[in-house]
Amino acid sequence: MSGWTADRIPDQRGKVVVVTGANSGLGLVTATELARRGAHVVLAVRNLTAGEEAAHRISGDTEVRELDLASLASVRAFAAKLTADHPSVDVLVNNAGLVHLGPRRTTADGFELHVGTNMLGPYALTGLLLDALTAGSGGRVVSLSSITHKSAHLDFDDLMSERGYRASSAYGRSKLATTLFGLELDRRLRAAGLPVVSALAHPGLTRTNLTPRAWEHRGRFGRLIAAGGLLATQSVERGALPQLRAATDPEVRGGQFFGPARLWETRGPVTEARLGEEAADPAVARRLWAVAEAVTGVRYP
Repeated sequence: MSGWTADRIPDQRGKVVVVTGANSGLGLVTATELARRGAHVVLAVRNLTAGEEAAHRISGDTEVRELDLASLASVRAFAAKLTADHPSVDVLVNNAGLVHLGPRRTTADGFELHVGTNMLGPYALTGLLLDALTAGSGGRVVSLSSITHKSAHLDFDDLMSERGYRASSAYGRSKLATTLFGLELDRRLRAAGLPVVSALAHPGLTRTNLTPRAWEHRGRFGRLIAAGGLLATQSVERGALPQLRAATDPEVRGGQFFGPARLWETRGPVTEARLGEEAADPAVARRLWAVAEAVTGVRYP
């Protein structure tokens, strides 16, 4: 099925789908395609104005809700309000991500910004929505990884990168953590006998606004670097296909991981992606899960 395209997305009518970071890039394409096929799509965004502007560009049934994954208070408020209005949620696409190549920063809760936004926020959100996902007709969670996870390593003695901080390494570690989370979630869902599938995807090298934002702290020099990097990327429409397949293909199994097929998984048609060695280690995943439980206070399943 390497030729999988958005035309293969089945009818989504009657489904409630949450897409984080849906106001631009991969999230906007994902939300647009799902709404086009009949889903009620919740655009979960930090900036409500940007979210409303995005919703106006989408042809279909949408709503916009505020969510800041760098704040556990925001995650809890979003989940409480969403489940009050939508007791059943069919799909959660944990798409939102952050790349910050400037000095070390932290979230509202004191977590290193990458790991807090890219893994701990989605971990908490998924747990708080799990009852709603279980109530749906075959709920599904999609976690967005990156090819950078393959060369990353988690140092549990310095998970928040307080020593010798390097932004690119911190980003890679956060995506390794995200990958470990998606796989461990699958194992736990199956062990608990819950009717929810956890799948993963990565976009390869894709043309989104994350690259320009990552280099904005370097001024004109950063803009030149970002422009050069964009030349090597594939379109955002192509980059969104792995997560769209993970979210909608009826044949997807828990723990499957999708990405581009060509040039070391940087571009091309959708295929099953390869895991990095550390990402495939259940012992590392269990240890990370225990940390996530402790620091977020969210425990499941």
